[in-house]
Amino acid sequence: MRLLVVGSVALDSVKTPFGEVKDVLGGSATYFSCSANHYTQVNLVAVVGDDFPRKYFELIEEAGIDTKGLQIKKGGKTFRWSGYYEYDLNQAHSLRTELNVFETFSPHIPEEYKNAEYVFLANIDPDLQMEVLNQVRKPKLVVGDTMNFWIENKKESLLAILKKLDIILLNDSEARQLCEEYSLLKAAKKILSWGPRIVIIKKGEHGALLWSSTGEHFSAPVYPLEEINDPTGAGDSFAGGFVGFLADSGDLSDENIRRAMIYGSIMASFDVEDFSLNRLQNIKKEDITERFQELKRITHFEELKETISKEE
Repeated sequence: MRLLVVGSVALDSVKTPFGEVKDVLGGSATYFSCSANHYTQVNLVAVVGDDFPRKYFELIEEAGIDTKGLQIKKGGKTFRWSGYYEYDLNQAHSLRTELNVFETFSPHIPEEYKNAEYVFLANIDPDLQMEVLNQVRKPKLVVGDTMNFWIENKKESLLAILKKLDIILLNDSEARQLCEEYSLLKAAKKILSWGPRIVIIKKGEHGALLWSSTGEHFSAPVYPLEEINDPTGAGDSFAGGFVGFLADSGDLSDENIRRAMIYGSIMASFDVEDFSLNRLQNIKKEDITERFQELKRITHFEELKETISKEE
C-alpha cells in the first residue's frame, strides 16, 4: 500500500532554551516521511535547490523513503526557516522565512505515485493541494493539513480543498481562526459541515481531539516526557504516525482511527526529544510498542461497580 506525501523539505535554524542548531534538515514532508516510514513505504514529492546538502539526501534515502518525486532546481536555493522558542514551547517565533525554490513549487506526481492509496497533503498552498488531487487516481484516504497563513490569505481555496478531504488536521489556533469560534467543539462541527468526515484538532502538549460526521468523539493523550528539546515538526510527526499506521493496517474503522491517533501521539513524542530528525531516525519498532503499551496503561480505567450516591 503506497503512501504519498506532498509538502516541504527545508533547512531549519532553531533555538530553544535547551540548545541551538543551524541549517538542519526540516520541512513538513520530511518530518511526516521520517515518522510514517516506521510503518509503511513513503513516496515523497517536494522541491529543493542544488545547495541541498548531500548528507541529507543520504539520510532520507537511507530511511527507505522513495525520492523520485523530490525535484532539484538547478541554480536555486532550498527553502529555509529560522526561529526560536521560549519556555512556552507551544509557540514558535519566526525570525526568517526564505521560500526560495518552494515559492514556485508545482507538484509533479510521478506516474508510479498516482495510484497511491493513501495521500497526505502537508500544509502547502491549498491550490497546490488541489493540483495534487487532480493528478492522483482513486486514493482510499486523503488527509490534509493547513496553517494560519493559508487561512488568512487563501480561505476560499482552503474551503474548496476541504470538500475533497476525508480527514483534516489542524491545531487549535488554526481551528479557531478558520471558524471564528472559540469553542473547539463548535469549530469542529462547522468544519465537518464543509466536507471532511473527520476533524482532528492538535493541542500540542495537551494531546489531540477528534470529531467525526457520525458523532464520534475521541481525545488522544500525549506521552509524558522528562526532556523536551525542540517541538519543531511535532505536528507533522503526529500526522506521519497517524497516516502511516492507517496505511499499514488498511483498516479505516472508527476504532482503528482512534488507535492511529495514539501512534501519532507517540511519534510526536519521539520527535520533540531532540533537534531535527535526530530522534525519529534512531527509534526502533520495540520503542514504539513500548510507548503504546505505556500510554494504554496510564490512560486505562475501569467502570464503576456501583453507582455513586451522595451520603445523607
